[in-house]
Amino acid sequence: MKSILLTVYCLLLSISLFSQSDNVVGGYFHTTGDKEEHLIEYSLTLYEDGTFSFHSYVNHSKGISWEENKYGKGNWSRDGKIVSFFTDKEKDIDEKHTLDFSDSKARFITRPARDKTDRIIKTRLRFFESKIFWIERMKIFKK
Repeated sequence: MKSILLTVYCLLLSISLFSQSDNVVGGYFHTTGDKEEHLIEYSLTLYEDGTFSFHSYVNHSKGISWEENKYGKGNWSRDGKIVSFFTDKEKDIDEKHTLDFSDSKARFITRPARDKTDRIIKTRLRFFESKIFWIERMKIFKK
């Protein structure tokens, strides 16, 4: 009888733990500025297999007009609310993918399950550590 109760307790505990897990996998996007003057777009996709791809697009149309695209890719891992990014310089860096995300870290922010208020908290990643200076302190929102 004790073994049956212990089995049921363990099953209920595991179900409750998995039901509260947040899904980090997916697309993230952030836009700043406007198309008329200076547009900056960031796009980050975290794949289930532990890889990611990043795209930064800058379009400066006032004054001397120019466009710029920057790409990055590599692997990611999660430890609690911290998402760490790694780039293998031999495999992930090439002519197109020039951004090195090694030693970059972001905090996964989402609305807590116990929060019953009406406030809106957008699911996002907030970078707090990176060798890429313009990535650090960046917030990128889940699509």
